[in-house]
Parts: sequence; structure tokens; C-alpha cells
Amino acid sequence: MKIPEILMVETVHKPGSLASVLQVIADAGLVIQHLHSLKREQGRTLWEITLEMDERADESLYERIDRLPNARFVGKSDRVFNRHRGGKLRVAASLPINTQQVLRDIYTPGVARVCLAIKEHPEVAWDYTSLGRTVAVITNGTAVLGLGDIGPLAGLPVMEGKAALFATLAGINGVPILLDEKDPARVVEAIVAIEKSFGAIQLEDFAAPECFEIEAELRRRLRKPVLHDDQHGTAVVVLAALHGVARRVGRRIEDSVIGQIGLGAAGIGIVRLLRAHGVSRVLGADRNPAALARLESLGGQRATLEQIMAECDVVIATTGVRGLIRPELVRPGQSILALSNPDPEIEPVVALEHGAAFAADGKGINNVLGFPGLFRGALEARAPAFTDRMLMAAAHSLAELAPPNDLVPDALDPKVHAAVADAVRLAAGLS
Repeated sequence: MKIPEILMVETVHKPGSLASVLQVIADAGLVIQHLHSLKREQGRTLWEITLEMDERADESLYERIDRLPNARFVGKSDRVFNRHRGGKLRVAASLPINTQQVLRDIYTPGVARVCLAIKEHPEVAWDYTSLGRTVAVITNGTAVLGLGDIGPLAGLPVMEGKAALFATLAGINGVPILLDEKDPARVVEAIVAIEKSFGAIQLEDFAAPECFEIEAELRRRLRKPVLHDDQHGTAVVVLAALHGVARRVGRRIEDSVIGQIGLGAAGIGIVRLLRAHGVSRVLGADRNPAALARLESLGGQRATLEQIMAECDVVIATTGVRGLIRPELVRPGQSILALSNPDPEIEPVVALEHGAAFAADGKGINNVLGFPGLFRGALEARAPAFTDRMLMAAAHSLAELAPPNDLVPDALDPKVHAAVADAVRLAAGLS
């Protein structure tokens, strides 16, 4: 698995010094993700070089850098850990508490009036608490990123990251909740027991097939938006990307033959939304017979990887298996979305070299484009549930905002998430 490795390298401040370091890295077959000059003094520059490395990488790279006449390997940076130190979240008051009168109003005795009002009319809690802008971000840690079942505590950095993105991109509160429980029925009961604290529920990194049962039961029992982001957030962003592909190749999504390799949570979510959108022929491949049965229940057709590569106009892969799609299988003119993170089933540049019309990976086609606006829109609409109309509206909004040379817009543009929220809110009113 590729995980960013951040090297600290010092070079003499003269022509060619940095270039020689970069050449050593290139000769090792490594990709540079980021290059940053930290400081320059006494004729030397300290560089921070972020690489994509995995457990198979040859660490003699550091020795080869050290042998260069004008460079020195200093060590590894703790930048990633430093950005997580102390957590990525904090709770802050939404108004200044700076007088005794404010204190009495927001706490005792004034707060009693609000409590009694909510007791008599529960719906006003949306007006007088943070309920309408608060989402529970819940995991049991059974399917965290590409790391698998690492447990809820190890998944907390991901949940904090999602919550931080909610705050930054959509202006709503995300509260990480860790459940040390794998039994679907007990997971559901635990969530039902705490749901009144939140305006909506985001399920995150729950493994398939249990995730399907958990989400379905919560949707049945709760009258508020519940979304398993690995399924539906992924599906929304994929549908948005496919709108972009369709515009470029001049073929409607509904008329395309689409292949889905990998039928876990993300794969099934994609198939379900594509079928709801009107795609008539969806082929799916997976090693799990139960996953294939679920595909067929949605109107999909089981196939092998080779069949999908031979027959499909668009190929989507969500398997978590690095390099699964062999380059020679790429059919000229195909569009390939290899979405497993951090390692795609085929590198986009390789797919393009072998004839793909379009290719992308999970770094660009990423859930962060969808979930902040989806939840903000649902909360603003006070929607009792997410509907396909709301999901499709989000996808259309993202597609319309994509720049001419990209399939999706910039995930860090606040206007994108505001537009998605507006589209979802309007769609909720029509559902």
C-alpha cells in the first residue's frame, strides 16, 4: 500500500543540486507528490519531499541521496503526525459568553424556558439547539480506507477528518462516534439510542455486507437522513464524473454499457444509483457469490473482469486491489475510473497510454465532493430521509460545476458545496 513518506533533504545552493536528488528518486521509480523549500541559510537549502512509497520500496534510496556530492539525507518529517497532534476538532461556543446575563440566559435559569418549550413542541428543537446543523459520523472500524478491519479507535483520525471537512466545507458540525461492536442488530440499537442528539446520521467505514443491513434498518426506524457514505457518497461523485464523460464522448449515460469491478459497499452503491438513473445494462464482477446475487437483485448482470474490459464503455473499479486491471485489457476508447485508495486498480496514466479515452483515480473522484453538501442540503430541508432524487441532484450539480478539462470540480472550493447543498435542498422539497 502506498502511504506518503516525507523526506528531509539538504542540498548545496548551486545549479543541479536539487535536480540530482530528483533524478535519484525518479530512477527508483517513485512519484513525487509535493516539494517544498523549508529554509535556506549558509548556502544550503532544506527541502521537504513527499513521495508515494510502499512496503516494497527500496530504502537504499536514502543512501543513494547521501552519496550525492551536493546533497544530504537529513531524515523523515513528522508533518502528517504534527497536523493530527491533539486531534483535528474542537468545540466552540456560537456566541460570546461575556456577561452574567448571557450566562443566565444560556444556562440556568433561562435555559429552563427553552427546555419546557421543546418538551411541549419537540419540533422547535431545530430552531433552539444545534440539532439542525449537527451530523453523527459513526464507524465500527471494520472497513477503514484501504486498511480493512483495524477497529474503531484506529479509525478515529478518519472520523475526525470527515468532521473537520463538514465544518470547513459546509459549516455544519460533525461529531465522531466510535462503536466497538460488529453485530448489525446491536449496532443499530446503539445508534437508535443516541440518534436524538443529531439531525442526521453518516455511517462511515462499515464493512459489507453488514453495512447494507445496518443502513436499511436505520432508515426504517429513524425519521431523519441516514447515509452510508461509502455507498451513496461514492455513487454520487461517480455519477457526476460519468456526466462529464458522457458530454465528452457524445453518448448518454443511460445508453452506455457500464462495468463495475468490485461489489462491496461502494460498488453496490454505484450500481444501485446507476440503475435508478436509468442505465439499462450494468455488468458486475466480484469473487463473492452473495455480492453477485445482490448485483442481480438490482438488475445488474454478473460477468468476469475480462468480459467487463471487453464489452463495457465505462469501467469502474472499487476493489482495493492494486494493479488488478492489466494494461493489455484496456480497450481503446474506454473510460476507466479506478477508485481504490490509496492504490488504484490501474494508474490513470497507464490506462491512457493503452488507449483509454478518459481515466481517473480515487484522488480526484472522491467522496469529499459529495457528503458535505448532501448533509447540509438535507438538514436545511429538514428532510426525513435521503432520496434518489436528492442524490441525483447532487451529482448533476457537481457535473455542472466541473471545469472544461476535468470531470469534477475542485473539492476545496466552498461554492461547490454550497451549490450541492442548494440542489439537494430543492430536490428534497420535490421528493
